[in-house]
Amino acid sequence: MTELDPAWRAAHPVALPTGDTSKDGRGRLLIVGGSQGVPGALLLTGEAALRVGAGKVKLATIAGAATGLGLRFPEAAVLALPEADGEIAGGAVEVLMPLLERIDALVLGPGIVDAGAAAGLVRGLAGADAPDCSLVLDAAAVACAGPLCELLGGWGGRIVMTPHHGEMAALLDCDKDAVAADPVKVAVEVARRFQAVVVLKDSATVIAAPDGAVLHYAGGGVGLGTGGSGDVLAGVIGGLLARGLPPLVAAGWGVWLHGEAGRALTGRIGPVGFLARELLPELPGLLPR
Repeated sequence: MTELDPAWRAAHPVALPTGDTSKDGRGRLLIVGGSQGVPGALLLTGEAALRVGAGKVKLATIAGAATGLGLRFPEAAVLALPEADGEIAGGAVEVLMPLLERIDALVLGPGIVDAGAAAGLVRGLAGADAPDCSLVLDAAAVACAGPLCELLGGWGGRIVMTPHHGEMAALLDCDKDAVAADPVKVAVEVARRFQAVVVLKDSATVIAAPDGAVLHYAGGGVGLGTGGSGDVLAGVIGGLLARGLPPLVAAGWGVWLHGEAGRALTGRIGPVGFLARELLPELPGLLPR
């Protein structure tokens, strides 16, 4: 197991864009999620992606939240999706599918509450012909993925999954205590099964690759256990994938950046009480210069 220490980071650098790099050249990210109950989640995910250097972000969410989200976040494009009972409806897949050939990474799941809505999106997009696009499955999109492993086979090697222990238990249809008993073993097995990089979040985070490699981060502090923190992490990883980092490197740097932002706020504000959105301004200064 390898720590995300200075030696690892030096061996896996995040290069600065060159002076002539356009916003398209810095990576195009599509984020799909949100619901009537959690309409602001994509704001955190999208801003996190821009804060780590992604060039363009598009947010796709329920029609009822799209205009407000666009007004609150003028740096991002916004797409209104079909809506049913406050969740993204099945017809959204037909709207999203043509976009996949024009993006570098897709984050799917932040702010989706209903497992059925998440499963419909994952199932519908699983067969997309998008060989140049990476996929982040987050929140409900991870929890529903257990029966969808074979469908996701075409994305093999280009998936990052970001479950906490409860979402991993839902994916495996097991008790959360079984995940906590041996998180490394669980993460390695799911990474092999899905051919994905698995970020198993807890006070200490385990990152497992399909080949069995394991990274470890001791944690950024108890204050990171707050609403919206996972939405930020998904955006950081998605932004780094859009910039062209390989999945394991994007996941490793994403976890480290998110955790160190938490450490910085802990030192300045206190161990608890800071908000997920306060992580966002910390991110650019943590990137290599």
